[in-house]
Amino acid sequence: MNAYIERVIETVKQKHGSEPEFVQTVEEVLSSLSPVVDAHPEYEAVDLLGRMVEPERMFTFRVVWTDDAGKTHTNIGYRCQFNGALGPYKGGLRFQPNVYPGIVKFLGFEQIFKNSLTGLPIGGGKGGADFDPSGKSDAEIMRFCQSFMTALYRYIGPDVDVPAGDMGVGGREIGFLYGQYRRLKGTFENGVLTGKGLSYGGSLARPEATGFGAVYYLLEVLKHEGEDIKGKTIVAAGFGNVTWGICKKAMQLGAKVITLSGPDGYIYDPDGVCTEEKVEYLLEMRSSGRNQVKDYADKFGVKFFPGEKPWGVKGDIVMPSAMQNDVNMEQAKRIVETGAKYYIEVANMPTTNDALKFLMDQKNLIVAPSKAVNAGGVGVSAMEMSQNSERLSWTEEEVDSQLQRMMETIHRVSAEAAEKYGLGYNLVAGANIAGFLKVAEAMLEQGIF
Repeated sequence: MNAYIERVIETVKQKHGSEPEFVQTVEEVLSSLSPVVDAHPEYEAVDLLGRMVEPERMFTFRVVWTDDAGKTHTNIGYRCQFNGALGPYKGGLRFQPNVYPGIVKFLGFEQIFKNSLTGLPIGGGKGGADFDPSGKSDAEIMRFCQSFMTALYRYIGPDVDVPAGDMGVGGREIGFLYGQYRRLKGTFENGVLTGKGLSYGGSLARPEATGFGAVYYLLEVLKHEGEDIKGKTIVAAGFGNVTWGICKKAMQLGAKVITLSGPDGYIYDPDGVCTEEKVEYLLEMRSSGRNQVKDYADKFGVKFFPGEKPWGVKGDIVMPSAMQNDVNMEQAKRIVETGAKYYIEVANMPTTNDALKFLMDQKNLIVAPSKAVNAGGVGVSAMEMSQNSERLSWTEEEVDSQLQRMMETIHRVSAEAAEKYGLGYNLVAGANIAGFLKVAEAMLEQGIF
């Protein structure tokens, strides 16, 4: 590994040792950049990597809200504006009890490269709060969102920072957040948030975008290998919007998702989540607030495995699409034993570093990284920003066509970057290199700050 990269990684470990998710992501990204940094000694001269691994700014704020019983609660909100070299900071808000600075920083750092890969003029950022919306009433969630936005609104804007949804933040939450922003600003700046409802500037195809984009990327990988998606079985995780989109697009293309998971375990459906009734039931499960995948098993009479993950179920393609660090070394070994040929990350950093390295070392397994595979969501969010700025509304077909072309391009530039630096068909390294180079060029041209 390049000596400069080693020093930067060691510094990050010393400074951020209490934030393992962030350290793991920095190590994974930078370790794949050695051939690039070797070819560009000017990066070290201006400490470009040392600057890139630290947020341009990050702040925390208290979020005070009152529940339906009149009791007051205090949570912590975060916004990390990590890198704005390419455009306004862009990245989601996550409402989950486990949100803390390390989670926000790791997501923000990944977002820099993901957004760069889209080819669109957006920087990287992330945010959220240690608030759990599960079991809360609409009124409680509204009051929380209003308090959150009251603290955040001064620091965001269509040309500054454009948040979106993430785990725990869907269309309902975005609506409440935007309503408070509009009240405070006294102006209809609907380009300040993405993932909005269609009635006030949202984009068609946005809910499906991450899942659809993941399948479009998969199509390019299969095409590279001379294979067709029709008839393929997919082992997936989660049952939210992303997995719903994967199921929906896979069904349209003749493939089938055979597993779903939740906090309570996973289900195995050998016939596949590939009927309109089954696919649409995922939306009902999500909106119920129960957060239990067992509901699917109960409704459709399939097997439920309480407290377990689906890694080890035999399928042609594995698509971890639920949450970070969902696949560890033990589970990675079980995946290899199934004989799967494609490991397509969809969730943000769903694989631990040691497990990812192990999977990449398998000669008969092709691995694709989440920062490339799941970029469709933020890509369509940026398209929503364009529609808002132009006061236009694109058709679903227009959005979907642009999404498919974007995912084709992301795969192509990743493969080309890996090939250029002698790494073969290494999509993980290729995505890191392709995303990095564009940001690095912009940072160099804008001077040292």
